[in-house]
Amino acid sequence: MKKISLLGATGSIGWQTYDILRSHPEKFKLVAFSAGANIEKTRQIIEHLQPELVSVKAEQDAITLKKDYPHIEFTYGEKGLVDVATHPDSTVLVNAVLGSVGLESTLAAIRMGKTIAIANKETLVTAGHLVMSEARKYNVPILPVDSEHSAVFQSMNGENPKQIERIILTASGGSFRDQSREELKNVTVKDALNHPNWSMGAKITIDSATMMNKGLEVIEAHVLFNMPFEKIDVLLHRESIIHSLVEYDDTSVIAQLGTPDMRVPIQYALSYPDRLPLVGGKRLNLAQIGQLHFKEVDFDRYRALKLAYDAGQAGGTVLTAMNAANEAAVALFLQEKITFLQIEEIIEQIMNDHNNILLPDLETILHVDSKTRKTVEGMVK
Repeated sequence: MKKISLLGATGSIGWQTYDILRSHPEKFKLVAFSAGANIEKTRQIIEHLQPELVSVKAEQDAITLKKDYPHIEFTYGEKGLVDVATHPDSTVLVNAVLGSVGLESTLAAIRMGKTIAIANKETLVTAGHLVMSEARKYNVPILPVDSEHSAVFQSMNGENPKQIERIILTASGGSFRDQSREELKNVTVKDALNHPNWSMGAKITIDSATMMNKGLEVIEAHVLFNMPFEKIDVLLHRESIIHSLVEYDDTSVIAQLGTPDMRVPIQYALSYPDRLPLVGGKRLNLAQIGQLHFKEVDFDRYRALKLAYDAGQAGGTVLTAMNAANEAAVALFLQEKITFLQIEEIIEQIMNDHNNILLPDLETILHVDSKTRKTVEGMVK
């Protein structure tokens, strides 16, 4: 029985994690979780899985829930995230929150020796050097939950990492993969949220449309697998059947395939090194699919991906600035305050104006993050 702390339980990844925990009550016990403002889903998780500790965003929600569930401990805010991550009974932390808010709680869990199943790109992008350093210090496994990094992880099992020639991350191309940059000038939020393959939250779906999502994954792959950027490629693959590939020095290429279902990599991170049946999972039928399509990435078309490569190779606080600028710009787009193409323009301007600091400490990272968000928000006033 693995005891789980879950950050971001009511988001897209968190909710699918909840589904897996419900499907395998003999294998997993949810002891603590955090949610945002979705109290209806929070109540559903409480009633089905009966955790010991729950954190919500607002203090008033915590007070209200405590009246209805007096046997459960409630907390709230940023402190609540740390409380959930460091719950003394859990052995595994699933970080499924969006944005850089999961950083401090993840570091706290690592220092307690908990296994980290990470779906939160931003934690590794903004502070990968701190996370991996602490993980090595405390001998803590960092297990990827992203479908692409899970695929790489599975394709490396039993292999010598020194014999890897390159990692190839696949990308669907997002909502606008068949449109030129000229055609992107007037796209709407509704258009951008219509992903062809995956069911994801709004922020990640927009990131997929700009391909910043893939840029963050390139940086994450660099951090997780200690791979230089020149050995990490991105390949457009419309069907999202091959989730990623690893090429070795003898020219062999090992890939992980499956139907687009985020529950597969989530469950693998939870059950590793074992595998469990995926309740309700759809099996891959290649004969029925017939063809798979691939295409090289055009950096002129997907400027955000090029910006992410540039930030990754530079290292330091420009990674934090890039990520914070993207989060703030995506939020403005979702509020219809800027256009789709302005997301990239804002990120590029922030990066160009940034005074980079290499190997920043946590305090510096948090300062740059906060300052960058305020700068971006000030651009539209």
